[in-house]
Amino acid sequence: MKQIAQYQDGRLELQEVPGPTPPPGGVLVRTTHSVISIGTEKMKVEQARMNLMQKARARPDQVRKVLDTARNLGWKAALDKVRNRLETPTPLGYSAAGLVVEVDPLNTRFRAGDRVACGGTECAFHAEYLALPDLLVAPVPAGVENWQAAYTTLCAIALQAVRQTGPQLGDRVLVMGQGLVGLLVTSLLEAAGARVMAVDLMPSRRSFSRAMGSEKVVILGEQNLSDELRAWTDGYGADAAVICTATQSNTPIEQAAEGIRDRGRIVIVGNTRADLGWKIFYEKELEVRYSRSYGPGRYDPSYEWGGNDYPIGYVRWTEQRNFQACLELMAKGQINLAAITTRRAPFKDALAVYQDLMQEGAKDIGVVLEYESAESVVRESAECGARSAELSRPAARQIHPESEIRDQHLTTPVQRLDVIGAGNFARTMLLPHLKNEIPFGTIVNRTALSANHVRDKFGFETAATDSAEIFKGTEPAAVLIATRHHLHAPLVKRALADHRHIFVEKPLCLSRQELTEIDAARAKSRGSVMVGFNRRFAPASADLKEILASVPGPKTASFRIMPGKLDPQHWYGNFAESGGRVLGEACHFLDLFCFLFDARPLRVLAQTTWPVTGRLPFPDSATAQIEFADGSCAQLVYSAEGDASFPKEVLTVYGAGVVAEIINFQELVVHRGRKRKSFSCSSKGHAEEISAWARFLRGQAAHPLPYEKSRLSMLLTFAVLDSIQKSRAVELEA
Repeated sequence: MKQIAQYQDGRLELQEVPGPTPPPGGVLVRTTHSVISIGTEKMKVEQARMNLMQKARARPDQVRKVLDTARNLGWKAALDKVRNRLETPTPLGYSAAGLVVEVDPLNTRFRAGDRVACGGTECAFHAEYLALPDLLVAPVPAGVENWQAAYTTLCAIALQAVRQTGPQLGDRVLVMGQGLVGLLVTSLLEAAGARVMAVDLMPSRRSFSRAMGSEKVVILGEQNLSDELRAWTDGYGADAAVICTATQSNTPIEQAAEGIRDRGRIVIVGNTRADLGWKIFYEKELEVRYSRSYGPGRYDPSYEWGGNDYPIGYVRWTEQRNFQACLELMAKGQINLAAITTRRAPFKDALAVYQDLMQEGAKDIGVVLEYESAESVVRESAECGARSAELSRPAARQIHPESEIRDQHLTTPVQRLDVIGAGNFARTMLLPHLKNEIPFGTIVNRTALSANHVRDKFGFETAATDSAEIFKGTEPAAVLIATRHHLHAPLVKRALADHRHIFVEKPLCLSRQELTEIDAARAKSRGSVMVGFNRRFAPASADLKEILASVPGPKTASFRIMPGKLDPQHWYGNFAESGGRVLGEACHFLDLFCFLFDARPLRVLAQTTWPVTGRLPFPDSATAQIEFADGSCAQLVYSAEGDASFPKEVLTVYGAGVVAEIINFQELVVHRGRKRKSFSCSSKGHAEEISAWARFLRGQAAHPLPYEKSRLSMLLTFAVLDSIQKSRAVELEA
């Protein structure tokens, strides 16, 4: 791909560079438009063209770093460091828009083809492709064109300045500087109900400022700011001033301090010198604030790159929510971007555009680089995303569900069972069925009180809070893992390395990479793995499978699940821990399809059925259509919406001459030969699966759920997520 590169000797190049890869939880975006932040980028280019002495004067902070290096490592090391810095190209740009072409498996908000606004000096460059973390991307609403959305980051800078100013309806605000950010500040203040007096040095800015909503425009050198302010504010002075200039002169600060009233507020946005004269600031008791970039979250790597959003109850407006607010204002037509867009140029001509901007007297305000038509990007996005995902996946492995079943009768029964995780589910649904079936060893739980409680209640030998404690024994042992989902894969791999026989609650893992690692660990282990897909062990499921086995030809199944809305405060609402509802819960029902049809799933078409926005930014409701190798098909409807009077789980299967239905695993209804028969059931399979696994551990039966079958169900679940993200049907990979 092509990207603009800046060198510290002043050179700008349009270089061919390798394409980026989405960061964990992020997206890959094909750029359609980016905006040149003229003030910031022109300053960078001008500094790059300076000689060493000029650079030293402009950046004394960098000089101090060089001196520190020389003091600690010697002058040679310091000079090598300077030389390396001067030789290394740096990117330009931080405000862009485009279309998503690839989504990292950890991302839950976006899918291929989504139009998005992109921000960040570390990632939203002037380049054909951008790799961005989730919280530096925002969906573009209908009614906003991509060239407008490319202004989002710049608008967020202005919006954060307005938030720091805190204008009330009717306040009179002085805005010093009418460059791009200053004009956007003017527009947003006017939208907030404030009256704006705009100040600039260039007469050409007057028309732009009026178009963006300023009530009064003062051009220094032509008008006296003090006199104009006195007349405009009835002698009181402005309520606040926003400094949007970039200068080493202290004049804007001094003018603002003189022009605002007692206890007024000054907000500094631009890179402007701010020597605060004690007398005037003390006597007026002025407040000075700096506005930091796009808003809370900026410069916090745990927020921007770690995806740790701030709770809205504590931080109402983060940089991500500022992005969204700006896009909504654009959608409502409250930011007149057309008025300040003075040039739209092809990206291939970017170097010539920069050359023009560096000329004396250049008058451009908003310059938009256009990469190519959005239509062509939309046509190519799905293909590009699929190709990129294919290249990033591990080598395919042929899986045959009925082959490689090595988990036959154990020749040596297991002598002890250790358990990791003593939560409510383990205490109520698993351990009661294992008690007296196999000797209990150590119970491990992060909370010591809970570990002790379970030890005493179920008769474990010991309790611990560190899972490392259970991997010290030498006798044959099994382990049950009932922790939160993100711990499943690491614990399974550790237990396989110890040659343990494992029962792990669903899901087995949270990513294909983890699945590949478990494959490798299992290949080296004498242990076995069973996943807690309990519904295939339910009596109703076993009876239904027996009925279907007598029916020729393919079948059609529809499984409707209505679990209710997920409480965002529940740990399932933390995607990093749970993997979300599709991966953490829907895998159950996908596994049941595989069990009933006893055929390999081939392809999936899935979608979300509730907007992935708001407090819970990942799919809470989804549907999936699955095609199987024997011609059967299955539909999963997993919906958080509905009415509680309707059954939570309803499975309907259609076959030649038969219709069967399971209702909440309490009733099996079979329609056959024009007759209806109903059978009562009482279990979702927890007791049956635990009993079957216990018989295996005692050497009395073969393994009840061979690993390859569980693995296939996990692959089907990953395929559902892929289809949601890519907005198309996907083939099931090996």
